Parts: sequence; C-alpha cells; structure tokens
Amino acid sequence: MKRRDFVKTVAVGAVATLAGIPAARSAPAAEPLARRLPRWRGFNLLEKFMLPSGNKPFVESDFEWMKEWGFDFVRLPMDYRLWTDKDDPYKLDEKTLKEIDQAVAFGEKHKVHVDVNLHRAPGYTVAQPAEKLNLWKDEEAQKQFDFQWSQFARRYKGIPSSRLSFDLVNEPAGVSPEDYAKVVRRVVAAIRKVDPERLIIADGRQWGREPVFELADLGIGQSTRGYEPMEISHYKASWVGRKDWPQPAWPLKRGGQTLDRDWLKRDRIDPWKKLAAAGVGVHVGEWGAFNQTPHDVVLRWMRDCLELWKEAGWGWALWNFRGSFGILDSGRGDVAYEDFRGHKLDRKMLDLLREF
Repeated sequence: MKRRDFVKTVAVGAVATLAGIPAARSAPAAEPLARRLPRWRGFNLLEKFMLPSGNKPFVESDFEWMKEWGFDFVRLPMDYRLWTDKDDPYKLDEKTLKEIDQAVAFGEKHKVHVDVNLHRAPGYTVAQPAEKLNLWKDEEAQKQFDFQWSQFARRYKGIPSSRLSFDLVNEPAGVSPEDYAKVVRRVVAAIRKVDPERLIIADGRQWGREPVFELADLGIGQSTRGYEPMEISHYKASWVGRKDWPQPAWPLKRGGQTLDRDWLKRDRIDPWKKLAAAGVGVHVGEWGAFNQTPHDVVLRWMRDCLELWKEAGWGWALWNFRGSFGILDSGRGDVAYEDFRGHKLDRKMLDLLREF
C-alpha cells in the first residue's frame, strides 16, 4: 500500500497556546492528547530492532491478532542505521522506509495505534556498540537526530495523532536533566516546524525510570518502564551480566527489604503520578519478564503491575509480542503452550493481559 493511500488529513480547531511557543501561534492539536495519553495497550514489534539481527518487514498478522484480542497499540523500536547510509548520515534508504510505511498502514487498517521509536539514534543507544558521537554534547549528532525526525515528520504529516506518535529516543541514561531537555526541545521544534500536529513522547531518564519535570511545559507525553524489580524481569538475561541473583519469587526479598505491590506503587508509580498531575500524559513503553523467570512468579508480578497502571489510567506495551518476553513463541520451559496458527501461545499470559 502506498503512503498516499492511508494518509488522512485532519481538520485542526483552535486550541490553547503552548508554553514556550509565541502567543500569536496556536498550540499543536496533539497537545491536549499528550497531556492525558489514551490508555493504549499492546506490544513492541522487533522487526527493525537492531543490527545485525536483520532488517525484516513488519508482519500484518501481528496487527490483526492484536486487534482480534482487544489490543490497540504497537511500539516500533528501531535502529536508524537500517535505513541510513553508513557513509552519509543524510542519505536514507527508501526501500526500508517503505517497510515502516507499511507498518503504519497496517496500524491504520486494523485500528492499532503505531508509535515510531528510535531505539538507536544518532549519538545514543543503550545497546552495543556505542555510538561514535554523543547526542547530548555533539552538535553533529543533534543535527542528525533532528534530520531523522524531520524526515519522519514530513513523511507522515497528516496522519492523525490518534493513529501515529513519535517516541524520540529509547531510554536515555547518563545524561543530566538539563542536557536531555535541551536536546528534546530542539528536536521537538524541528518536528513541529514540519508537522505541528504530531503527538510526541519522550522516554524518562535513566533508562526510562525517572520522570523529566524539565519537559512538563512542552506539550509532549512521557514514557516510563515496567521492569522493576530487575531480579524478576531480567533473571538470567545474558545482556544484564548478573549471575548472582537467586531464583526469584513475588513478593521478592532483597536483603532486609520486601518488594511487593506496595513497593511498586511507592517506587515506580507515585513519582510518575506527580508528573501526570503536572499535566503530562504517561505511558509504559516497555515492560515484561524474560523467559527464565518462573511463569507463576511472572504472572503474579504482572497482575500487580497491571492493576497499578489501570488505577493510574496508564497504557502499556509489553516487550515483546513474539519472543522471549512475549505471549507467542516465548520459549518458556514451564508453560503448556497452545497451538495458535503456527505459533506457540501462552494462553494464561494472554488472558491476564486481556483483563486489563
């Protein structure tokens, strides 16, 4: 499907002026949406997650099945190197970009909101190898970052923010609030210069854990994480590098402390509720547990997370849909999987997610 076949124009009414934008210019229509994000619920799709795992097109059946099961959100964490020339950062590969267009079209067709995310951006990634430039300090990295998002803004201008959002950069860490806010304000201005109506979301600092009050006036949403405690979500995950964690239970004992539902509320919910009270929409962009954590432990922990997020009015996106954190083909040794259209379905996890 060609892009022009699914782009829809949006009539924009008069809205209140956004702080930081000259009074003579009306605020983006996306601002009210950003100040209270819908309780979108869904999954991360990893077809363009990172090199060298491949550069695969997105799969329409993922969108179809999500909608069939009652979900309405996909986040696309992507590696900018997949469509960017390695010798010229301002030259982009149209073939790969059209595959992203196709995912946006699948979302439109199946009424699933698509959230485009740079999991690796020019100058920053949580993965390895590290970027050569520093997004928080280097002018050239910031120029490339602005260029990437300006191109997406131009490409998708006119698609309603109810159907498409931009999540700027995955899990910034090791950056001060001031430096992070400076880069975000700059790239938001670059996007709005092209498409003032686009819904924009910024991840919290320190791997998405900390709300960024320095951006509360900008008219964008913020994305938190649901990976605490790490002993449950990343038990035996090789990329974490921790081999000393005992097999987890929930509630979890950590030294003399008990980590339970009340702890989750104090540690993970309450700080973000303060941000929401300041007029910033909150969404849980990633969460879940690796397939080595006992399944019954995962389900008890997930239920507490889901209950707390529902009480707060927040949506979420499980990492992932198909794979070691997901509901399909997760490779758990203690699950009686159900055969589902050529895949192995974790029915207990799916049923739990559908409750919320």
